[in-house]
Amino acid sequence: MDHDRTARLFFGVTSAIVAFALVLQLVLTITTPSDEGFFESTPARILNFLSFFTVLSNILVATTTGLLAANLDRRSTAFRVLRLDAVICIVVTGVVFHLALSDLQVLTGWDFLADFLLHTLSPILCALGWLFFGPRGHLTPRIVKLAVVPPVCWLGYALVYGAVADDRNGNDYYAYPFMNVQVHGYAVALFRCAIVAALFLGLAYGALALDRWLRGIRPVGAAA
Repeated sequence: MDHDRTARLFFGVTSAIVAFALVLQLVLTITTPSDEGFFESTPARILNFLSFFTVLSNILVATTTGLLAANLDRRSTAFRVLRLDAVICIVVTGVVFHLALSDLQVLTGWDFLADFLLHTLSPILCALGWLFFGPRGHLTPRIVKLAVVPPVCWLGYALVYGAVADDRNGNDYYAYPFMNVQVHGYAVALFRCAIVAALFLGLAYGALALDRWLRGIRPVGAAA
């Protein structure tokens, strides 16, 4: 099997697994008994589902790997930005989850499977796909800077969403403890968000340096 065909197969399998995990998690979110969970109504649960950084990162992974499975030669600026965002965001998701969030709840059955696929397998597959199959040579300092915009916008959205979305108990709902303004105050929450943004920027520039180093490997598709 030639290199490009292997790459397309790997990307296709990654996209299919992540898409399945997203659908499974959405179904589990919607079908949670009405007396459980943070929100009662289905629309509120769906909006909350789509507000998680983990979910948005996995949507990017499923989309970009699916597009690469269909066509490895993708040169547009928008795709390069989204591809870098997918890789960095899902790696951050995996690292932060396993370092700070994995012990917050004990899951079983389908909930455990969805959690494992979205927080563990997806980051591994996406990182390996980028390392082995690229595409190489698609990153530039301009792409790195543009790629920082979406996660920073999400941080702003998450703070606003937390302030206006009340859970079933009437409390402001923040998806992640580190940005809970009610507990930590705005100064601490914003400082922690700034750390996350700096981490993303550092990883993005690290990816640029690693991409340049890895160009000795046969590139997949055209590298512009």
